[in-house]
Amino acid sequence: MSSFQIHTLGCGSAKPTLHHQPSCTVVNHHDSLYMIDCGEGAQLAFQRHKLRFSRLRHVFLTHLHGDHVLGLPGLVSSLALGGMGGDITIHTFAEGKKILEKIFYFFAGDTPFDVRFNIIQPEEAVILDTPSLTVRTIPLRHRVPTVGFIFEEKEKPRHIKRDMIDFHQVPTHLIRRIKAGEDYVKPDGTVIANKILTTDPSPSLSYAHMSDTAYFPELAEKIGPVDLLFHETTYTELHKSEAAPRGHSTAKEAAMIARDAGAKALLTGHYSSRYKDDTVFLKEAQEIFPNVILNKEGLITKLD
Repeated sequence: MSSFQIHTLGCGSAKPTLHHQPSCTVVNHHDSLYMIDCGEGAQLAFQRHKLRFSRLRHVFLTHLHGDHVLGLPGLVSSLALGGMGGDITIHTFAEGKKILEKIFYFFAGDTPFDVRFNIIQPEEAVILDTPSLTVRTIPLRHRVPTVGFIFEEKEKPRHIKRDMIDFHQVPTHLIRRIKAGEDYVKPDGTVIANKILTTDPSPSLSYAHMSDTAYFPELAEKIGPVDLLFHETTYTELHKSEAAPRGHSTAKEAAMIARDAGAKALLTGHYSSRYKDDTVFLKEAQEIFPNVILNKEGLITKLD
């Protein structure tokens, strides 16, 4: 089973359609769940993916438009009804904290868990640091303060060579240090180089989530090479004149960002309701960047 995968719960834009749910994505990293945005219906989609509420401890809000936020009251209420313990952290702007605290007080005032807020700014910053993963923000260009999120795995431990570990009789309590790159010093003082005992670690993976934003070429450098880039594709070039004034991008512009950032793959999404055939986004993006994944609800994209 993949240890790093992206679940698409909703990839539509503001106006509801029968084809797409509002924005919601879940990053599943070693069974720890991180939700990005929480549009209406997110909790139902969460269950359809057979994800476990008990594994969800962080919600990241790109911005405070309703199609990215309005599923949160229902989600928090359901978590409370389900008796989830511990805490959940919502990463949002100061204004989001003020609004959500009032809503939660009214609709879910007595939760068996703590709702915590981590106040973020529209800036480049690391906002979460775990033993295996970091999450950083990048300011985007939308009609309200908006950020994108980049999830980056930390360097992984080296792989041990079991036959060499056994041959040199490395004590079990030193294995973790050997995986971290240390040489082994035998009781007689003989140094066994780490490269004899291990092989290179698996590559560290990364996922970038760039939600509502107008195209600006500098974004590519800020993202840098990633294994998977979600970049909104609200419009096609046919309606390019509407994109920038509304703080959105076309599929072609998203592909240009993917190409210039050095991404390995581009994931589309945040489709305008005017389009009845999503393949137009795929075709347009592939003219610029070949490795495009056409997003849809229920899609699970594996990074490893």
